[in-house]
Amino acid sequence: MSAGKSNVKGAIYALLAMAIYATHDAVVKHLGAQYSAIQIVFFAALLSFPLLSVILLNDKREGHLRPIHPWWVTGRAVATVINGVTAFYAFGHLPLAQVYPILFATPLFITVLSIPVLGERVGWHRWAAVVIGLIGVLIVVRPGQAELTLGHVAALVSALLGAFAAISVRKIGSDERSVVLLLSPLLGNVLAMGAALPLVWVPLQLVDLGFMAIVALFGLTAAFLSILSYRAGEAAIVAPMQYSQILWAVLFGWVLFDERPDALTLIGAAVVIASGIYILFREATANASQNTPVLETRGRVEMVSTPRSSLLQRALNLTGRSTSR
Repeated sequence: MSAGKSNVKGAIYALLAMAIYATHDAVVKHLGAQYSAIQIVFFAALLSFPLLSVILLNDKREGHLRPIHPWWVTGRAVATVINGVTAFYAFGHLPLAQVYPILFATPLFITVLSIPVLGERVGWHRWAAVVIGLIGVLIVVRPGQAELTLGHVAALVSALLGAFAAISVRKIGSDERSVVLLLSPLLGNVLAMGAALPLVWVPLQLVDLGFMAIVALFGLTAAFLSILSYRAGEAAIVAPMQYSQILWAVLFGWVLFDERPDALTLIGAAVVIASGIYILFREATANASQNTPVLETRGRVEMVSTPRSSLLQRALNLTGRSTSR
């Protein structure tokens, strides 16, 4: 297959993955009207755990589940747990078209964190993109002009912690087994959310349990499609497809939740997206970056039901090699 056709195939897989992710988030928003984010996260993690565990534990390489870098692994797990709760809270309490532009700031935070964590040198082009992107976030949030809610704070915290989780993988991913990096946040979600569940428990309707199963299923399905997209196409082509989620956010918000995004929200989203795409473009340019932390951070913000696709791909590749021997 030619490179052009492969890139088209990769882009189609990525667009499909983002459509499923957006549907996943719309279901979370629907559930968030009745249930706490803690309860939603707990059941999403619990229902994701069996399938993901079977996949990961098929890794037959010799080794153990003790982390080589325990503090980094623990910090990443804690960040991912809080990231999932804050993202689910934001989806439940803000219009979808406001949540996504804030979460799209994750590549900007990754760029900033790559300096102290990875020793990355960031030039003025990418610094300018970071500043412009953060201005876009301010346009969406509008502090002082619109009410700054806990949902906005939660979305910002989610973006920042998602960046930390992603940059942690870049820091220790070559040393740690993928099963350790993927299972530790999942276990953390089940244990932490399970401990907090009695404080927020609302009797669960059977149909809503089905919706929570959809959250788990769609998160894993979209992660697998993201893997296929990066296998088929170049990262510089596939990665920008994540921003198509804003189109689904506008559509779902309009049709399902009677949300009408105003002009400033759309302008702010456009500014954040443009800055993120520019950073991806700079990192794809030869010799522009040594580590390319954003370009190699595959998939969207890692949550309980949306595992890091790069780690899942690595686990599947190892499983395939071990079973073929």
